Amino acid sequence: MQNYDVAIVGAGIIGLTAALSLQNTDLNVVIIDSEPATQPLSDEPELRVSAINLASQNIFSNLGAWDNIQNQRLQAYQHMHVWEQDSFAKIDFSASDIQQTRLGSIIENQAIRLGLLQQLKNSPNVDIADNAKIANISIGQSESFISLENGNHLSSKLVVGADGANSLVRKVANLPLTFWDYDQIAIVATIETELPHNNVARQVFTPDGPLALLPLFEKNLCSIVWSQRVEKAESLLKMDDKSFNSALSACSDMRLGQGKLVSKRASYPLKMRYCRKWVSDRMVLIGDAAHTIHPLAGQGANLGIADAAALAEVIIELHQQHKDIGLTENLRGFERWRKSEALQMIAVMESFKRLFNGANPLKKLIRDIGLTATNNLSPLKNDLIKHAVGIDGNLPKLAKLNASLNSDVE
Repeated sequence: MQNYDVAIVGAGIIGLTAALSLQNTDLNVVIIDSEPATQPLSDEPELRVSAINLASQNIFSNLGAWDNIQNQRLQAYQHMHVWEQDSFAKIDFSASDIQQTRLGSIIENQAIRLGLLQQLKNSPNVDIADNAKIANISIGQSESFISLENGNHLSSKLVVGADGANSLVRKVANLPLTFWDYDQIAIVATIETELPHNNVARQVFTPDGPLALLPLFEKNLCSIVWSQRVEKAESLLKMDDKSFNSALSACSDMRLGQGKLVSKRASYPLKMRYCRKWVSDRMVLIGDAAHTIHPLAGQGANLGIADAAALAEVIIELHQQHKDIGLTENLRGFERWRKSEALQMIAVMESFKRLFNGANPLKKLIRDIGLTATNNLSPLKNDLIKHAVGIDGNLPKLAKLNASLNSDVE
């Protein structure tokens, strides 16, 4: 039996961030994942990317991992253009409006993972149990017990579920889940564009859903996230490459000229999930295990990264106060904090989706007037930008520039 203070299930971006946020403490941490921890970047761009905002960048920087991530592959963007198809409605965001050098960075998820893993090599208090499938989790009065299929056994004071939307930890804890179907499928792919992206993120709203064109590390490469009604998405997925390219170029109003697939197409159904309880004795949820949202604003990863930093902040404070880090009552403050942030984001995403859904003339007029007015009101627009990039709101300490958790735990 190997004994730990914290066992993190899931070695994705969120789980690795949580582990790194506990580095340089006397807390013993283990990360458990069924897949190999280190898988190199493919020569071609990975299909799953994240729009990492300034708050998440600060977290990675304060954890010592940002340079590692930058040495992989990323593309900073200074501008974002949003418009509605067949409409005069548009809104443009610029980093210079809020005295920043960038709005965020488009980074392949695997590049982020590799950068975090590289930093974890300098963390003697963190172990990684990869290629390790969990056979059973049981909860005792003062600790939890995890049995692995390879025959190893672990105990910990707290199990952190960072294991995604179909979380095993959530199921074991029997935490209630609210969900609804967005009735859309997201198509993701890498495209080559006729015109350079010029470090601009673009998004167009159509009656069937939004299309995002996210700039990648080469000037004519973009990652697309094309969210469409189920029937329309299935039709797009059945098209040959030439027909798909034509449909994509038309949907984007030829803003980057002709677009051409340079990868396979992948897809996944879009569902909102919100766990009504994130905490039970010896267990806590973060990231997609606790909430999933529509990708139209690219905030899902940032929300989970902030969860991880916030949880570490609370765990360290509890440990410094010699309190049990695994008791529900001691983790309620974390739950209230992050549930509030998640609920706000879910509400905003649902409002946007409903507002831009369909071609009803009255709704279209409201959208046209609303976007145009917001675009012309600098204070309101700048407030929106600040919240989106993570320099406003109830942020974890690590999300602030040159911050630390002061984690010299006794």
